[in-house]
Parts: sequence; structure tokens; C-alpha cells
Amino acid sequence: MATQQAHGLSSQAAKIRLLQDGPNQLVKESKTGPWLRVLKILSEPMLILLGIATAVSFLIAEPVEAAVLALMIGFIVLTTIYQEGKAEKALRALKSLSAPLATVQRDGVWQKIPASELVVGDLIRIAEGDRIPADARVLESSNLSIDESSLTGESLAVTRSHDELVSAGTLVVSGRAEALIEATGSKTTLGQIGVSLKTIKPQRTSVQQQIDKAVKLIAIIAISFSLLVSTVVFFSRGDLVDSILAGLSLAMAMIPEEFPVVLTLFFALGAWRMSHEKVLARRSAVIETLGSATVICTDKTGTLTMNSMSIDQLLPTGSEQDLNFFAGLASPTKSFDPVDAAFTTLSTEHSLKLVKEYALGNDLLAMTMVWEAEDHYVLACKGAPEAVARLSGADAKSVIDQVEKLAVGGRRILAVAGARISKDQPLPENQTDLDLEFQGLVALRDQVRPGVPEALAEAKAAGIRVLMMTGDFSATAIEIAQEIGLETNNTLTGQEIDQLGDAELIERVKDLTICSRVTPAQKLRVIHALKSAGEVVVMTGDGINDAPALKLANISIAMGLRGTDVAREASDLILTDDNFASIVAGIKRGRTIYASLKKAFAYILAIHVPLLGMAVIPILVLDWPIVLLPAMVAFIEMVVDPACTIVFQAEPADPKIMQQKPRPVNEGLFSKKTLRIALFQGLSVLAIAAAVFLGGVSMEYEDDQVRTLTFVYLILANVFLILTNRSWTMPTFKIFFTRKNPTVKWIVGLALLALVLIVQLPIAREAFSLGAIGIGEWLVPFVLSYLSIAWFDVYKSLRPNALR
Repeated sequence: MATQQAHGLSSQAAKIRLLQDGPNQLVKESKTGPWLRVLKILSEPMLILLGIATAVSFLIAEPVEAAVLALMIGFIVLTTIYQEGKAEKALRALKSLSAPLATVQRDGVWQKIPASELVVGDLIRIAEGDRIPADARVLESSNLSIDESSLTGESLAVTRSHDELVSAGTLVVSGRAEALIEATGSKTTLGQIGVSLKTIKPQRTSVQQQIDKAVKLIAIIAISFSLLVSTVVFFSRGDLVDSILAGLSLAMAMIPEEFPVVLTLFFALGAWRMSHEKVLARRSAVIETLGSATVICTDKTGTLTMNSMSIDQLLPTGSEQDLNFFAGLASPTKSFDPVDAAFTTLSTEHSLKLVKEYALGNDLLAMTMVWEAEDHYVLACKGAPEAVARLSGADAKSVIDQVEKLAVGGRRILAVAGARISKDQPLPENQTDLDLEFQGLVALRDQVRPGVPEALAEAKAAGIRVLMMTGDFSATAIEIAQEIGLETNNTLTGQEIDQLGDAELIERVKDLTICSRVTPAQKLRVIHALKSAGEVVVMTGDGINDAPALKLANISIAMGLRGTDVAREASDLILTDDNFASIVAGIKRGRTIYASLKKAFAYILAIHVPLLGMAVIPILVLDWPIVLLPAMVAFIEMVVDPACTIVFQAEPADPKIMQQKPRPVNEGLFSKKTLRIALFQGLSVLAIAAAVFLGGVSMEYEDDQVRTLTFVYLILANVFLILTNRSWTMPTFKIFFTRKNPTVKWIVGLALLALVLIVQLPIAREAFSLGAIGIGEWLVPFVLSYLSIAWFDVYKSLRPNALR
């Protein structure tokens, strides 16, 4: 056990225990069985209608057509299972990425792993903001305070120290500790008292709810109209079979059952693709909002900069040796904080024993470490210059003047105080009662992250303002801002924010770019003012105190590397690399997903217009042949389904998508512009489809040949609708040859190959009730199918910015 306490477990030992005890989870994720999944798919309106059509075909002794319809049902079921599998795989990958992490020592090295992989005997580190991942016994601690309200209902935090137990699910509200895990999963206290931590089920977004209602409404209307059409056809033509098939075709043509599938797949795969940009989307609803973001409120340290501090300059009050000595002892030796790590390098006196730590507080931005020497205590304090000046009785104005001189080039300035006192002198409860002597100032430098200036310029071009919110001095913030290209003509300090009324603050934030020396409470006021000014706010945060501001923001982003569990739980997005450039990349990906969704919906609406029209027009005149039979509609749907999911979700970003202004927050997917485009596309395809149909009738083609010409035209027009809707700014053929999307050639190629086989093979023609046509009769539908969308290419060329 002593070895485990010193070094933790080896990877091999942990692997064996994980196999024995199972993952550190209270409940296992339930999985839907294959048959239940198939039944769920078969309950979709389109497949119910296809099933009815198959049964009717069998009953009227059309076994070939019935077999084709049955094969189509099987194809659609398999395709849907495959697409759902991709979405579930993406969601599982996201869940594993966004799962709570734990800091554990394996093979003698501290590392972060998913909390589910922890086992009994692991040595872990916990710190302020962490949710404790398993039951553990404290080995070493400093100011450790635990919120156990999730277990006991007691709101007050309790202190925990050496050899005391801490329980899974409770929250570290202050301090830090190393602890040895004694129970995991269902064997923890949380598990034993029967508290179930169920997996979070994704809530349906407002857009999803709107789509659900729209599909149900259209389905009711479609069924009503299909019954009406069946009745009209039966009484006008006296053919029961024709009347049933006409009604089924109309219902199948009207119901846009692709909508829910598209939303589910786009959100799941979109979030998975966003994770490749180092951004994890915890809630799919955030994708709807990303394109509306107008302001990014970002921290400086670790987001705009590397958060890798190094000592840049020392300004001692007395001897530099004393400043080095006290500065080197003013930090915990095992801290992850980069400032602490930099300070620790200034001293070699690490053999002293830590006796007491006075923690940093919101009311006093300073911390003091008390070390035991042979015959005395060493007091080492560091913190904000004004706070340390107050603690040590130094002249605050003189200290601040020195800070202003040092704080250039993006330096961070901290002050150091220290003293040596007798062991006989009792240590006070509060560090304000310590007798300290001001030792001097330490300047640290944090380098700007690579790619931040470029990302900032991209955000500006996209109409998104960046607001730096930092606890550092104004001079430091302005130096970094100038280095990255952020405007510095409108800044506020925390003190100035407190002096402004709410109305005044709303006016000041309209072009604000830097907030310095701000506290979490002041951040909250700024966020509220920005929202009151009509901005859509993106907020980054990493600490417990950032949680209220994160919740208030329209889009909240937590830091994945240095962020606390509380911040992550309050956020919509998590940055896995804490990099500002990833925020802009995430916004770009979100805009791309949303734009692709709009194009997919426009395409779906457009293709259903000619399907509906050609299901109705032939029944208007008694002698006209019914064109769209259930098998033909089903085949068109076999092209539509993968096109609107696979093709559009894989479409690359528009090259100029980050040169567009933010989308109005109240603009839905079905904006007037989207509906207008879809309607015009659908009507233009329908007009030529009706012309092809009437031309075949007037030229006295056989009924099955008229059906073939119309069917070929509709499939080819469908292909051109796919191609032209891939971009609303580029002509169709330019899109085809310049925009890379490997799925297009497969979907279009397979659709055209299947069309040729259906029309050219006699057995296939019989199954679809089609007739033979010549090569020239192939050429006419091809030319007409492009002409049906040619107006859209002209429109895109004449008004390239109208559809952005």
C-alpha cells in the first residue's frame, strides 16, 4: 500500500482491476435491440405506406412489383440503420471525449484519464471545482473543503483532511488533495444508497419540435388528400386498384419524413465533426445559435496566450536574493498552476515542510504559505500588487507606479512579501493579521498562442466582436491586445464597471473590447449588459465563479484543460485545447452545419413539390395515365434520403461563410428566403415535368412510355437539384468540378446507374410499369432537367450575395 500511495498503480495492474471490477459507472447505458430498432423504423409514415402498397401489389397478382417494393423497404431499413449507426457512433465518441476526467498517477506519471477508467488503489489529485470521481481516502490535503449536499442534503461545506473519506459525486469547493481510491462504481457510497446517475438524454431542440409538428400536420393532410384522391379516381374511372395506388402515391409524395432524420443526423455528425475542431458540443441546440453569435467574451490567460509563464524580470525592494527566496516559497510545490510553477523555480529551499496555507480569496487576491525551518517559520506571500501592499503595509501608490512601468509587453505583475517569525509566535487565523515585509515585484511573460491573430481577424470579418475579459492590469491586457490585433480604443476596468449604472454600462459595452481587473461578479454584469444591448454572447470560463456568467451567456464555452467540472457542466461547448482559435473554428463549423441544414431542407421541400404535382395532375383528365406509382415514388425517395443526409452533411464550408454577418437570432431554418427558394425550384421542376407528361400524351405515346419519360426526367431533375443546392453562391457545374465531396459521385452515380438498369432491363421495366424509350428520348429529359434549375444558376451569378 505504501508503494501505491507514493506512485499509484501501474497501467497493467489498473487494467486487470478494471476487468475485475468493471468501469467506474453507476449505471450502464441501455441499448436498443436490433428488432426494436427495425420496428421503430418500420413505424415511419413512408414505410407504412410502402408496406400497404406491397400488400396491394400481392393482392392484385403483381408479384414482381410487390417484390421490388419489399426490396425497397429492406433497402431503406438497412440505410436508416447504417445512418443511425453513424450518428450513434459519433455520439459515443463525443460522450467519451466529454466524459469527466480525473487526474491520476499511473506508472509514476500524473495524467488525465476518463473517470470511468479509475480503479481501487488509484492515486488521484482533486482540486477546487472538481467533482470527486470515486470514494477515496485523503492522504495529503491543503484547505480541503467538500460540498456533500448531493449525499447529505446539507448545504454547508465540510472540511476533510488526512485519513478522512471523500465520496463520489461530491464537489471540491476549495483547496486540493491527493487521495487513494477505495471504492468505484456501484460500490461507492453514492451507489450503495441507490442514487442512480442515468445517462443524459438529449432534449429535442425548438427546431426539432417544429419539424415534428410540421411532419405530423403534413401527414394528416396527406392521408386526408390521398383518401379524397382515391375516392375521386374510383368514381371517375371505376378502377379500385388504380384508385388505391393513386392515393398511396399522393401520400408518399407529400410526407417529408426526411426532416426528422436529417435533423438527428446533422446534429449528431455535426457535433462529431466539430470535435475535430477541438470543440465538444454538449448540447445540440447550441449549433442552432452559433451562427448568430455577435460577441465573444474570452479570457486572456491560456486562451489568447499559451498559459506557460516564465519569469521575465525582478524588481526587488531590498536584495534580489531575498526576493528570490520568498518568491520561490510563495507557491505550493505540487501546483498545476503555471504561475506557481514559474515562481517555484526561483528557490531551491524545497526541503522545508509546509505547515499552513492561507488561500487566495475573492476579497483579498493574495496567498501566503507558511514553511517550517529549524528554529523559525518562513512566511512567503504573493498576489496582486495592491493586495500584497496592503498586507505588508507598503505604499500602495508607489507599488502601483512601479507596476505600471513593468507592465509592458504583455507582462503579468505579481508582488511578493515575506518574513521570518519565531515558532513560539502563534499563527493567526487570517492572513491579514500576519506581519509581512514587502520584498518586491515579479514580472512574468505569457506568449500569445499561434494562430490567435489570424482567428481574431477571421472573427472580425465575420461580424463578430471579441471582448477580452481578464484579471490582469490594463497595461498588460492592452499589450497583448495590440500584439494580436485587438482594438484598444474602448476599455474598462473592474473598478470603472462598479462605478457605472446599468444604463451607462449598456452604452459602454456596445463597442467595448477590453475589460481588465474584473471579478466574476463584474463579468456577470458585463454579460447582462451585452445581452440587454441586443448582442448574442459567447462566454468562456474555467472556474466555479464563472458558472453564473456561463449560464447567462447565449453560448457558453468551458476550458477542457484547465476548466473545473462545474464550469464544464454549466457550458454548451468545451474546448479541448483551451485555444481561442478553436472558438472561431467552432463558430465556422456551426455556421457550416446550419447552412447545410437549410440547403438540405430546401432540397427536400423542392423535390416534394413536383412529386405532389405529378401525383395530382394525371388524375384531372380521365384519359391521362397515372404517372407516379408507389414503386416509382419509393425509388425517388431512395435517392432523396441519402442525398439529403449523406451529401449535404458532408458538404465543405462555403469559402466565404466567415465573411457573412451573424444570422439574426430569431431566424428559423424555414425563413422566407429558404421557403421562396425551395418553392421556386420545386415549381420550375414541376412545370417542365408537366410539359414532358403532356408532350408525351399529345404525341400519343403509350401510357408506360409517358410514365417512363416523366420518371426519367424527375430522377435527372432530382440529381440537378442535389448538385445546385450544394452551394447557393456558385453555378452548378462549377460546384461539381471545384467543391470536393466524395459522397456526391457515389450517390449520383448509383442513382443514374440504377435508373438506366430500371429503364433498360425488361424485367425491371415490368416491375415499375415502364415502357422502352430510345437514346434520343433520354437526351430530351437530360437537357430539360438542367433547364429546370438553370434560372437558379443565373440568379446566383447576378446576385451572388443575395443568398448568403
